[in-house]
Amino acid sequence: MAKVAFLGLGVMGYPMAGHLKTKGGHDVTIYNRTFAKAEKWVAQFGGKAAKTPKEAAQGQDYVMCCVGNDNDLREVTLGSDGAFAGMTKGKIFVDHTTASAEIARELYDAAKKSGFDFIDAPVSGGQAGAENGALTVMCGGDEAPFANAEKVIAAYARACNLLGKPGSGQLAKMVNQICIAGLVQGLSEGVHFAQKAGLDIEKLIATISKGAAQSWQMENRYKTMAAGKYDFGFAVDWMRKDLSICLGEARRNGAHLPVTALVDQFYSEVQKMGGNRWDTSSLLARLSR
Repeated sequence: MAKVAFLGLGVMGYPMAGHLKTKGGHDVTIYNRTFAKAEKWVAQFGGKAAKTPKEAAQGQDYVMCCVGNDNDLREVTLGSDGAFAGMTKGKIFVDHTTASAEIARELYDAAKKSGFDFIDAPVSGGQAGAENGALTVMCGGDEAPFANAEKVIAAYARACNLLGKPGSGQLAKMVNQICIAGLVQGLSEGVHFAQKAGLDIEKLIATISKGAAQSWQMENRYKTMAAGKYDFGFAVDWMRKDLSICLGEARRNGAHLPVTALVDQFYSEVQKMGGNRWDTSSLLARLSR
């Protein structure tokens, strides 16, 4: 058992922190900007709620974090009330936010100057993965703190790997989102074509999912897509945030992402249709207008 703080109780952080308490058996202190949600979590899982990130981080072995973006991350880590102000030498900060590689390197350097460690560790698996404790965690940082933190991360992960130096976890998450973007567009076009052609979707997917076209998205989303229902996963607003990070990094490193840029624009059209909170498979809705 370790002393662990968790900062951010959104759709991902709430169940992740819960697994630290129930599955990991850790002594957990949580922080959330909306304190009422922190109180709800404590009522459900036990543990303690702190009023500031600094207070949550004080005396902890590990501080885990899952917030919205770079700005949110700076808000909970830096400054007089930030978590970094409450951490001491030898402790480990693990950031599960999907953010830029740039801020990961910035916070790694800040942590090192204060004598503790920082690991960027974005996750994949969505809300269902968080609730089921089956996330994939992509990490960047130093080997020794990673080896220690991995034991705590195991409470909500089915896979956790160190990809390289600071920022590598965020870069790996960008690759993950780039791959998903093109795949979902392809699946949407396939389902759209099949509907127009009058094919039986159930029989079609039962057949082609046994071959090279198979994917997690196909297996888990084709039924809801065919039914025109888009409330089953990662929201379009979040995907556009992630793709913005990918495209920004590509401008810095010279990578060419024509399909990713195109799909990002398709998602902007879905937003204009009112689909901000629809899941990412709603690219089909754009084709079916």
